[in-house]
Amino acid sequence: MDTTTGLVLQAHNVRVLGNGGPTVVLAHGFGTDQSVWKHLVPRLVAKHRVVLYDNMGAGTTDPDYFDFDRYATVEGYACDLLAILEELCISSCIFVGHSVSAIVGILASISRPDLFSKIVALSASPRYLNDLDYFGGFEHSDLDQLFEAMKSNYSAWVSGFAPLAVGDDMDSVAVQEFSRTLFNIRPDIALSVAQTIFTSDLREYLGMVTVPCHILQSSKDLAVPVGVSEFLHRRLYCKSIVEVMTSEGHLPQLSSPEIVIPVLLKHIEHDIAV
Repeated sequence: MDTTTGLVLQAHNVRVLGNGGPTVVLAHGFGTDQSVWKHLVPRLVAKHRVVLYDNMGAGTTDPDYFDFDRYATVEGYACDLLAILEELCISSCIFVGHSVSAIVGILASISRPDLFSKIVALSASPRYLNDLDYFGGFEHSDLDQLFEAMKSNYSAWVSGFAPLAVGDDMDSVAVQEFSRTLFNIRPDIALSVAQTIFTSDLREYLGMVTVPCHILQSSKDLAVPVGVSEFLHRRLYCKSIVEVMTSEGHLPQLSSPEIVIPVLLKHIEHDIAV
């Protein structure tokens, strides 16, 4: 897809809500779509211009637009984000990114720091694989098993993965919601996106970031150990702050909105001394 054309907004299901004020861009993570922000959006629209979009490959987007080569790296998503900001003529925004989209925002800010006043990173990780002196949470064998399960029986994989990622049982509303958005994704696209995310290593870019970053993390997250947030804090060149919340799971804005939404609002609306 040519993201330089006006089709970019339609392709990413871009929505702009609110009554003016500072622009807040909300970006979702793997397996979800913009609906993952359903508890946050009503709290923002009175004071902010809110921009929502879907990453290419999400179940709400046209699978024919998914370019397997372009999205073999996280940089492809960063280019999409910059194209959306350009199309909307956004000169500055508060960017809120969940999971991989937090890193997408960080990458985009390196090339265009003028477009970002701050980045709020929720459940972010620059590398999921363990390494020397780095605990990302996964071994190569873990990822091999994950990818093989996705290939062999995607439905069964979703049924097992969703409760683990959310940190709740299959009957919970949050797990059912995450399962729904996972099932909406074409299985071959889901596998490709998962491979891109879980095998990426973007640690080298952290020292290039100049935009202030607010790092928010659940106290227990299957995908991102708490130590990763401290690693981000140490490695980011920019001013940064870490807040570990009492929530559990990788999608705390869905599973624990009563805890997470006030924290998100605090970091969106206030510049906290770092």
